[in-house]
Amino acid sequence: MSPTESPATAPAWHMDLIAGLSIAGLLIPEAVAYSGIAGLPPQAGVIALFVGLASYGVLGRSRFAIVSATSSSAAVLAAGTIALAGNDPGARAAMAATLVLLGGACFLIAGAARLGGLSQLIARPVLRGYTFGLAFVIALKQLPHLLGVAGLHGDFVPKLLVELLKLAPQVQPAALLCGALALALLFAGERMRRVPGSLLVIALGVGASSWLKARGVELTGAITFDAALGWPSWPSAGQWLPSVELAAALLLILYAESYSAIRGFALKHGDPVEPNRDLLVLGVANVLSGLLHGMPVGAGYSGTSANEAAGARSRWSGVIAAISVLVLVLLALRWIERIPQPVLAAIVIHAVSKSLRLSVFTPYLRWQRDRLLIFAAVLAVLSLGILNGLLFAIAFSLVLLLRQLAAPRLSVLGRLGDGHDFVAIAGHPEATPVPGMLIVRPEEPLFFVNAEAMMVQARNRVESCQGVHRVVLSLEESPDLDGTALESIADFAVWLEARGVELRVARLKDAACEALSRMALPQLPPQALKDWSVDDAVTAAASAPNTSKGSMQ
Repeated sequence: MSPTESPATAPAWHMDLIAGLSIAGLLIPEAVAYSGIAGLPPQAGVIALFVGLASYGVLGRSRFAIVSATSSSAAVLAAGTIALAGNDPGARAAMAATLVLLGGACFLIAGAARLGGLSQLIARPVLRGYTFGLAFVIALKQLPHLLGVAGLHGDFVPKLLVELLKLAPQVQPAALLCGALALALLFAGERMRRVPGSLLVIALGVGASSWLKARGVELTGAITFDAALGWPSWPSAGQWLPSVELAAALLLILYAESYSAIRGFALKHGDPVEPNRDLLVLGVANVLSGLLHGMPVGAGYSGTSANEAAGARSRWSGVIAAISVLVLVLLALRWIERIPQPVLAAIVIHAVSKSLRLSVFTPYLRWQRDRLLIFAAVLAVLSLGILNGLLFAIAFSLVLLLRQLAAPRLSVLGRLGDGHDFVAIAGHPEATPVPGMLIVRPEEPLFFVNAEAMMVQARNRVESCQGVHRVVLSLEESPDLDGTALESIADFAVWLEARGVELRVARLKDAACEALSRMALPQLPPQALKDWSVDDAVTAAASAPNTSKGSMQ
């Protein structure tokens, strides 16, 4: 780009070339570092980086998405391989390839079944809390590499803290100095946009590698790709179920993270989103990565935002980055092998530090919403481990949802002034009830968990009122009605008829209206289901002849 040429006017290929080269240089060290998180050899992360970039660059949809290994999937993979294969490196590598392959198969099945909304199973507060807790665990487990001491095992935080304290006397001054300087430069680089902090740290680390190695600091070590071309081993008979469960967990966390990044940048730039296509592409990428003994891949937010910031205009930036990774591996592999371990640990800690900011909790505290959920997700990861914490947080969010939906909240509506608006009397004391009429509205969708309890509340309301001849049931919150809800409404209509009270249903959605119409209840003729608003139902009921058999006692 010439000095007079701005990024906005530069050719698209020019900007994609710059972005691709920048991304390749930034992501190779991260890929090697994430291999360490997963307990896999360094080439696993490099293979995953190349496969993810190439696959999504050719088949994907988003202009900015960068698909590579992520810290969260690396941590989940580490927990899964330890659970299934123990601490044997060879067995863990074989099991990791199998889990990545099965995870890719889960992506393909979900894409073929058009389950693009799958990520909605993980509520955003759960994802925020889980990411915070996961970042804390990842940073904690990188501290030994930063300090030059033996690594920590497991992901139970209290135990990790105790082990770290025991290792404190073994800290190597050279490793600590290297790691501290690397962290300082990385955080300083955030304030100086024009200084490539990661590349500077890596260059300095490689330059000082001989001096550091002489003082006992470990380097990345040999990266060989010969062993990466074997076939993954299939799980034994007793491992199929836990393997599939772990693959499904990888699917959930990878797609939730990927979809969040892809959708966020698509909305920002007005681009279309095709979630089912993204599922299929991520499936292809993970299957290929598993076959080549790479790590699981997804569209990470940090890589995607870096790609956008570098000026990417199309998916070609990912393809160029993949080619650049291949060239760098072929030409600069011996330099990558000399990156000091404290530098890699500093890169990981810096990468996850963005998720460790307390500001992630601020919106939920200010809104007074989902506070219990987000803190429960954090505590679950810290106390139960990475994988069990994720599963517990998802289950806990679903339990809270069912608890909210199961709690029968029925509002009695009244008219505001002389207008056409009807609101809950409990929240608007100025609203007045319609004489001789009770208007009720369930505040949650009616379904099998709450339908009967909701209709019991409605009966109690009718019995507590005097002189009620007609009831209007507003079902605006129910897009459809299941069998239990239909039977509960039918029982309520029969109960009202026995007391000489007419029932009308207002604000029915099409699916719910069709279901009630197919029931053909004599207590609910077609004209009792056609009121588009509560005001229409009140007007229709007031103009109809009084068919009640007597006043309420």
